[in-house]
Amino acid sequence: MTYQFKFQKVLTIKEQEKEEAKLKFEQSLNTFENEATKLYHLLKKKEELEEIQRNELQTGISVQMIRHHQYFLANLMKQIQLQQEKVMKARMKMQYEEQKLLDKNIEVKKFEKMKEKDFANFNYEMDKLESKWLDELTMLQLANRGN
Repeated sequence: MTYQFKFQKVLTIKEQEKEEAKLKFEQSLNTFENEATKLYHLLKKKEELEEIQRNELQTGISVQMIRHHQYFLANLMKQIQLQQEKVMKARMKMQYEEQKLLDKNIEVKKFEKMKEKDFANFNYEMDKLESKWLDELTMLQLANRGN
C-alpha cells in the first residue's frame, strides 16, 4: 500500500502560488533597486553641481552662469522629488509583495506539516497492520506445528 496525501493537489497549488509570489516579490525588489539607484545618481549629480557652483563662485562667475546653474538645479530638484515618490511607491509595492510571499510561505508550511503528520499516522497504521499480520502468521505456524 503506497502513501497518498489527501491534500496533495491543494499543496501543489499552494506551492505554485508561493512561487508566483516569490517572482512578484523579486520583480518588485528589482524595481525598487532600480528606482533607488536612479535617485542616488540624481542626488550625486546635484551634489556635483553644487560643488562646481561653489568652486566657480570662489574663482568668479558671471551672473548669467549663476542663473543657468540655479535653473538647472531647480529642474534637478524637481526630478529628485519625482524620483523620491517613485522610490516610495516601489518600496511600498515591494513590502506588499514581501508580505504576500510570507503569507504564502505560512500556508505551504501548514500543509507540509499536515502532510508530515498524516504520513506519520500512515506509517503507524502500516506498522500496526504488519504487526497484526505477523501475529496471525505466527499463530498459523504454531497451529500447523501442532497438527
